[in-house]
Order: sequence, then structure tokens, then C-alpha cells
Amino acid sequence: MSKLTFYGGAQEVTGANYLLETDGGAKILIDCGLFQCPGFCRSLNQDKFEYDPAEVDALFVTHGHIDHLGRVPKLVHEGFKGKIYSTPPTKDFGAIMLEDSMGILGKEAEREKRKPIYDLNDVEATKKLWEGIPYGESVTTKDVTVTVRNAGHILGSAIYEFKVADKKLVFTGDLGNTPMPLLPPPDKVTGADYLVIESAYGDREHEDITERKGKLEGAIEDVVKRNGTLIIPSFALERTQEILFELNDLVENGRIPRVPIFIDSPLAIKATTVYKKYENYFSKSAQNIIKSGDDLFKFPGLHMTLKTEQSKAIKDQKGSKIILAGAGMMHGGRIVHHAREYLPGKDNMILFIGYQAAGSPGRRILEGEKEVRITGEMVPVRAEVRKIRGYSAHADTNALFEFIQNNAETLKKVFVVQGEAKASLFLAQRARDHLGLDAIAPELGYSFEF
Repeated sequence: MSKLTFYGGAQEVTGANYLLETDGGAKILIDCGLFQCPGFCRSLNQDKFEYDPAEVDALFVTHGHIDHLGRVPKLVHEGFKGKIYSTPPTKDFGAIMLEDSMGILGKEAEREKRKPIYDLNDVEATKKLWEGIPYGESVTTKDVTVTVRNAGHILGSAIYEFKVADKKLVFTGDLGNTPMPLLPPPDKVTGADYLVIESAYGDREHEDITERKGKLEGAIEDVVKRNGTLIIPSFALERTQEILFELNDLVENGRIPRVPIFIDSPLAIKATTVYKKYENYFSKSAQNIIKSGDDLFKFPGLHMTLKTEQSKAIKDQKGSKIILAGAGMMHGGRIVHHAREYLPGKDNMILFIGYQAAGSPGRRILEGEKEVRITGEMVPVRAEVRKIRGYSAHADTNALFEFIQNNAETLKKVFVVQGEAKASLFLAQRARDHLGLDAIAPELGYSFEF
């Protein structure tokens, strides 16, 4: 018998971590992400793994977000010496994201007077174990053959097809929201016997994607009319680059007033260099724009503020301006300083373009709280609050259901993961009711033998 165990991402969005153990003696991990939530998640991240990392043969990382790779150096620190596989862009993102995360986790540990869960030596050791595999290629570990497909979520994001004996297990990672400004749609995968599928938006539909650029344009025009500032909490990977792509078009075609636009995120600026390196992973339409001579990430009025002094100087810029800064859920990063500066002003606007986890400052603002705690300080929210759902990098409930449906004839069981409990349970119930499938939202620590 082979066995699949869910050590993270079970009825929660973050901490993706799944262990596959096979008849042939293979022990393979899919993702090893950081848990991201107040309080309780810190203890989960500090706890020892419930399996022996030294016995794991290989780790497959689906994409470059920290909730999918944030504990990999901890895995190495605790004895893992196997191979780490991902697409080449994810490998490059991993190096950037882990160094950034190390700094944040280090400050957190210092405040709590404890050792950090990993250090720079662990990050460097992690890089040495990492190999890139392009889409369409396969790698074999003992009795398991793994093939890489495009997930369309962020640059280099992967779906993994695991062939174990005569069974096919598919792990979606996070699936993209089609169409994306920069990326091609996810690959169509069929013939799965077992499916582990994400569900961040398992119970929700996105608004019409064709309306998103118009809504962005409208937000900018409205805030400029009142001489206010627009702040956009933005994830460093994909969301920032997508918005840059849209702003490039709006600016160069004169559709928005010419105001300064600041990308105030060192992580996003570094990630953008990876995007430039892997332009062959872009959609055909984006590649055609590049071939025409247009630099997608450079246009009039754009300022990349890499240094702290440059970031601090933004508030001295008079008149309207647009600020994109991380972190996307406002847990930390430079966005918190801009939030303190601009949320109290009624002429300003905060625009959310990505998922906001329960309990995050972003979620509390979206839910209408008039005062939020940011870095220990209560900040009044007088700025206008808007959200554009069409920029989500996640597939919505209909796209997720379609992915399941494409495999309905062969599926023996569906595991719905990486969503809040209500989203995961909703999607599992939908698969049961409409497709007659055995679908569950596993709890943390659940094991399944096949």
C-alpha cells in the first residue's frame, strides 16, 4: 500500500505540506510552506516536522509563494539531504523569497527571545539541493515518475503528475485565474486517479475579468480628481508584475493622468528581474508586445524604490501618487508605513487586488473596521476602500470545478486543500453533489492509503 498524509494546507490556506510514501520505498514531499496566521501559526512553524526529514528522498515545490516553500530551509536544518525540484523560475524565486523570509522570521524570533527556525547557512544549503525542471519534462525517484505541467498561477507555477505503479496522482498547487495578463492558462490535465486540488476561492466566483482594467483606471482617476494618494497592498510575485503590465498600457495610451507611480517593495523589484529573465514563460500576447520593443516593466512616471531612504522620501512627493507595496495582506513590509500615513486621509484610497486571509489587517479593513492595529498602533481608516476581484491569481469555484470535472471519469478520490474550511468544504460538497465523486476536505494529519 502507498500512503498520502496531509501535514499542512488542510482546511487552511497556508502551510502546504504533503507526504507521499510508496510501496517501492519512496518518501516524497509536495511543498513545504510557511503557516501564515496570527499567533497559532508561529507555533506550527516552530514545531518539529511529524516525519523524519532525513528519510525524505525528494521535495517538489509547486511555486514561489512563501506558503508553499517557506519552511524548506527548516526541513534542511532538520536533516533533509534529498533533491529539491521545481521549474527554473520557481528555483530563482525560491532564493529571493527565502532570504527575505529569513529576515522577517529573524526579527520575529528576536522579539520573542528565541532562535529563528532557520538561518543563512540553511538557506545556502537549500540552494545547493535545488534543481530546475521545465514544463513537460519528467523525473523519477525510486518507483515514482513525476511530470511537470503549467499551473498558470504565477511565473513558473507547476501542477505535478505523479505516476505510482498504475495510478496517477495530481497535485494542482495553486491554479491560475484565466486569462492572466502575462501568463498562459493552466494546462488541461486528465486521467487522474487521485486529485489534490486547491480551494482558496472554492466557494466564490470572480467578477468579469474583462472589467478589471477599467476598474483600475476608474480608481486612479477618482483618487487623482481629489488630489489623493492610492495605495495598493500587492504581493511581490505576479500581482505586482500584472499591475505593472496594466499600468504600462494605461500610461502609454494616455488613459490615466500622469502621476508618479512607486513600486516600493525590494522583494517585488528583485522578482521583476526574474520575470525579465524568463520571458519565454509569458503568454503569446505578452511575448508579442515584448517583440514589438515595449519594455513591460518600464514606462514614464515609474519609480522603483529599492532603498529605505527612497521609500521614506515618497511621503514628501506632493500631489497625487500611486504606491504599490508589500506585503499583500499587510502583515508587514513597507505597506504598513504607507497605511499609517495615508489611511487616515479621506481623499486617499486603499485598493485591494488579492486574497486577504482571515484575521489579516487587509481583511479587517475590507470587512469595514474603522480602526485597525498596524505595527502596534491603532490607525483610523478614513480613506476609501475598494477591491478588484478580477486580479486574483487563483482560479475561482467554477474553474476549480471544471478542473475536477475534466477528470471525473477516472477519479477515485478528491482531496480539497489550501482554502479556508468553508471554501474547501463547499468545493468538496459540489464535487459530491454534481459529479458523484468521493471528495473530502482533509483535516491536518489525515492519512489515506491506496
